[in-house]
Amino acid sequence: MSPSRETGEPRVSPRSDLIEHIPRLRRYARALTRDAAQADDLVQDTLERALVKLDLWRPGSDLRAWLFTLMHNLFVNQVRAAAPQHAELDEAREIAIGGGEMDALALRDIHAALCLLPAEQREVILLVGLEQFGYAEAARILGVPLGTVMSRLSRGRERLRQLLSDKVAEPAIKLKVVK
Repeated sequence: MSPSRETGEPRVSPRSDLIEHIPRLRRYARALTRDAAQADDLVQDTLERALVKLDLWRPGSDLRAWLFTLMHNLFVNQVRAAAPQHAELDEAREIAIGGGEMDALALRDIHAALCLLPAEQREVILLVGLEQFGYAEAARILGVPLGTVMSRLSRGRERLRQLLSDKVAEPAIKLKVVK
């Protein structure tokens, strides 16, 4: 800790504050990439970029939002650079939860439905619903207007409702129609 010029009191370095945000960054990265190894790489790239560009962070602003903005931009760049890939949903079975089998099935269905959403809607739902960012913060992180966040969130929630209600309505076993 170095002393502050204004007060002479020791101040906490933003470098040490980065550590407390790692679990949330990992959770968001895992939801974005749908792959544990890619998520870890994305978090590492984000933290590396944050350390290199720490002088661009404005003290007094929200460090968490700045980190999520860095992560989002890195993810978008990686998606643009990579060839289209389709992730399998086998990872949904690996998620450990405390509830019973019905809870595990519900979690699997939600994960599958999230994976079917367009990336723009999934990102907004994860930032607002999972990471508890406000609409304005999510808009800053994604670099889009507030109204865009609200409409993506609305469309994403509606699509999730449709996907989850279709999941309940469809039969577990598809029978072949014989004439």
